[in-house]
Amino acid sequence: MTTRRQSILGLAALGLGPSLSAAARAAGQGPLAASAVAGAGDTLKALAARKGLRFGNAIGTMNDSAGATHFRNPAYRALMARECGVLVAENESKWQALQPKPGPHDFRLADELFGWAKQNNMQIRGHCLVWQDPRWLPEWVSRKTYDVPGAEQEMRRHIAAVCGHFGTDVYSYDVVNEAVQPATGELIGNALNRKSGALAQIDLAFRLAREHAPHAQLVYNDYMGPGKDSARHRAGVLSMLAELKARGTPVHALGLQSHIGAWGGDSEARTRSLRDWRAFLDEVSGMGLDLLITEFDVSDKDLPADVAQRDAAAAAIARDFLELTLSYPRCRDFLLWGMSDDVSWLQSWKDAKRRDGLPSRPTPYDAQLQAKPMRGAIAEVLKAMPVRAA
Repeated sequence: MTTRRQSILGLAALGLGPSLSAAARAAGQGPLAASAVAGAGDTLKALAARKGLRFGNAIGTMNDSAGATHFRNPAYRALMARECGVLVAENESKWQALQPKPGPHDFRLADELFGWAKQNNMQIRGHCLVWQDPRWLPEWVSRKTYDVPGAEQEMRRHIAAVCGHFGTDVYSYDVVNEAVQPATGELIGNALNRKSGALAQIDLAFRLAREHAPHAQLVYNDYMGPGKDSARHRAGVLSMLAELKARGTPVHALGLQSHIGAWGGDSEARTRSLRDWRAFLDEVSGMGLDLLITEFDVSDKDLPADVAQRDAAAAAIARDFLELTLSYPRCRDFLLWGMSDDVSWLQSWKDAKRRDGLPSRPTPYDAQLQAKPMRGAIAEVLKAMPVRAA
């Protein structure tokens, strides 16, 4: 059955959507002044906490070419402090940032972010101990030739250093990030698993994380999503998780990056995509794994140029995805990957560029830190979702 939101989204995709006020009301909420959501009872973190969900955002300094739009912008920091109860570093706690050359890790940037989080009573997620793709490992690691003991020693040094430095400040780690080839579903090779095999390396990463951060939730994180073009990716992730569970690997949860878009265009394709997504989440939950939404945003690459129509359509896409994903009580974390449009990585990622050259609008707040319909859609889903499992 086509819902009201699906109908609006279909019209918007054709450039025939309703006016701003009508579209925004149907999607959940029109633009709000930031002050309109300043009350503690209305913040996203408060709405989430009432249902046992942690709500947060990724913030950083390393991608900030303007020098004052991310962590260095006091107004953006204030928005995040008001709305969020969890912080994850965009890049500052990744291996290539902490140890760009052999030798001691440099924790200064991560410590600055995490120190601010603690001052603002935020919890901290760690992202990520190992990014599987060799492009995103430290260059010096990818250049080396390791035997099995050498690879284990390198991983142990790194994971022990990171987990030891942050101690119990980090409640949850993305232990391994993006280990599955989307096109084939096969595991990704790198210098650390050339001799042992990728599955053995992933298993080792989780065992080392449990050894050095026994208090922490240990997460596999990846960007598989709804849509038929992600079918092999989802299948590969399920296969890997099943093999890890069979080995007794201490993996606790699956991180759903949730960089979503208008998967397939028409309402029938969207319905089919969400049905496939539910089947995927059912299989993951059936393995006894928790779920996290770790990096949420909505690509508007294929949505209309008109801002009113585009924002309403993006809000509808967000609502449909979140209503389904947050209906799982084992999904206990929901993090954005940028709160306002100007800080979003999608502004510079070539595959997300709009053909008309307009800047993307993929987040709940615009570049002036004004709330958009997506913020309202998120709030309504948080209010309506079931209480999280104990």
